[in-house]
Amino acid sequence: MSKPSVLVSGGAGYIGSHTAVELIRAGYDVVIVDNLSNSEIGAVEGVRKITGVEVPFVEADCCDEAAFRKVFEQYAFDSVIHFAASKAVNESVHKPLEYYRNNLTSFMNVIALMREYGRHNIVFSSSCTVYGEPDKQPVTEQTPRKPATSPYGNTKQMCEDILRDSVGAYEGMKGIALRYFNPIGAHPSALIGELPRGVPQNLVPYITQTAAGIRECLSVFGDDYPTPDGSCIRDYIDVVDLARAHVAAIGRMIEGRSKAAYEVFNIGTGRGVSVLELVRKFEEVNHLKLNYRIAPRREGDIVAIWADPTLANNELGWKAERTLDETLAAAWKWEQHLREK
Repeated sequence: MSKPSVLVSGGAGYIGSHTAVELIRAGYDVVIVDNLSNSEIGAVEGVRKITGVEVPFVEADCCDEAAFRKVFEQYAFDSVIHFAASKAVNESVHKPLEYYRNNLTSFMNVIALMREYGRHNIVFSSSCTVYGEPDKQPVTEQTPRKPATSPYGNTKQMCEDILRDSVGAYEGMKGIALRYFNPIGAHPSALIGELPRGVPQNLVPYITQTAAGIRECLSVFGDDYPTPDGSCIRDYIDVVDLARAHVAAIGRMIEGRSKAAYEVFNIGTGRGVSVLELVRKFEEVNHLKLNYRIAPRREGDIVAIWADPTLANNELGWKAERTLDETLAAAWKWEQHLREK
C-alpha cells in the first residue's frame, strides 16, 4: 500500500518547510508548491538534507489557477496543508488589498481544485488573530471571534468561514483550522529556520539579527500596556512543535477520527510571555547582551493573548514539548548558520 501523500502549499516558507520535515518523518510523501515571493528555494534544499528525501517542488502561485491546476493533475496527493499567504500584521494595515487578493484567492483556488479533483482533507493555517482583543485569557476554541485588528487577521477569519461553509456544502470534504499563536525558533539542525526578506516583521528574527550586528537596535513597541512589565504578551510556540500539530491534524482526518467535518484547534503552549521577558530570556540563554529601545506602540498589535491548548492536547494527542530555552538557542544557532554561509 502506498504512503499517503500531502501537498504543502507555501512549503518553502518558515512553517511550511518545518511541517514538510515532520510529515516525511511521520511516513508521508510530500509535494511542495511555492511561488517563492517571500521564501527561498534553500528551504526546500534544507528539507531534503534533513530528511534524505528528494521532495518534489513546484514553483507556482496558488493565485494562478491554471498553474496550480497542473500540480493537481501531476501529483496524486490525498490531503492539503495550506500555508501560502501574506503574513505580516503591520504590513497588512498599509497594504490591505494585496492581503485580501492574495490570501483569499489562493485559498478559494485550493478548495475549488480539491473539490474538482476529489481531494478531501485540508488543514488551514489559521491564527490567534481571529480572536482580536479577547476579553479574558487564556483563549479557548469557544472564545468569541472579534472584529480583527488588521486585514491579515480578517483574511484568517474569512478563510475559516470559507472552509466551514465548503465542508458543509461539499460531500466528503473535511477541514481542520489550526489557530496558532506565535511561532518562533528553528530546526535543531540549523538547516531551516525563519528567513525574513528585508527588515524582519517578527520579533525573534529581529532579536537574532540585532545580536548578529545586522540591525543596530531592537525596537520594543510599547512599554505602557496594562501588563506586568508594560510590553505585549504572546504565546510563543516552537516551530517544530507547531509543525507536529499539522501532522496530527492530517492523521486525524485520514484515519477517520474527526468528530465533525470542520474542526478548530488552538495550537500554543498555554503560557503568556511578554516581549521584554523574551528579550531577556534570549540574552540569558545565549549569553549575549542586546541593544534595544522602547518605541511607540505599533498599529494592529493587541495587548495580550495566549492559548488554552487543552482541546488539541486531548483530541489531536499533541502538546508543545520544546522549552523556551531550547527554542531561543535554536533561533540563535540558525542565525549564526546564516552568517556562516
